Amino acid sequence: MSKRKSDPNPVIKFILRYIIIALSLFLPAWTIFWLQGWIYIIFMITFSITFMTYLKKKDPELLKARAKTKAIESWDKKLGAIAGIFIIAMYILPGFDAVRFQWSHVSIIINFIGFIGMGLSLILFFLVNRENTYLSRVVEIQEERGHRVITTGPYKIVRHPMYVTVIVLYICHCLALGSHYTLIPCTGVIITIVIRTSYEDKILHEQLEGYKEYAQKTRYKLLPGIW
Repeated sequence: MSKRKSDPNPVIKFILRYIIIALSLFLPAWTIFWLQGWIYIIFMITFSITFMTYLKKKDPELLKARAKTKAIESWDKKLGAIAGIFIIAMYILPGFDAVRFQWSHVSIIINFIGFIGMGLSLILFFLVNRENTYLSRVVEIQEERGHRVITTGPYKIVRHPMYVTVIVLYICHCLALGSHYTLIPCTGVIITIVIRTSYEDKILHEQLEGYKEYAQKTRYKLLPGIW
């Protein structure tokens, strides 16, 4: 009972999360008159509400699994901390770069391409979650839920389609907000994702029944024909 009381209300967590994101974007910009910033916030809030409503109705166990943020593996904790620093920079830099000091000169067309790319990556994000009820933000084998290998949908193409989705989303985040310099911390995030993919794939080979056979059929982790 005490643990349940100590858990933050998910609605409050959601509101606080987007208040922090908004402040991270608009305070460095030092203005509220930033169209791309507002489009970004509205875009992400709309998707998040739609996605959580879908999971609450169709797959509440996955919603519960995705609420976990405390890493189990020590390497996962370290990578998460490093990635977190880069992600914070990805929210703070665009306001300075694209609006306040205008270091980058990004055309509206690039912004548009960024938002289209975000939309496509979020569609893939939804498809991956719909296919795999065992997705979690932390690396773990969910034995209590009868964790099994997923081989359908995007998992026919690569073994870790969720990471592909996140990589594309972060790159398009930089384009949509009009900041070339944000691609620097974005590269740092991508490197941590690639390292995490390698570690996670190794654990799945060792601990998840049937994964070795699946890996022999679906050879590539992230990029078909490359890796």
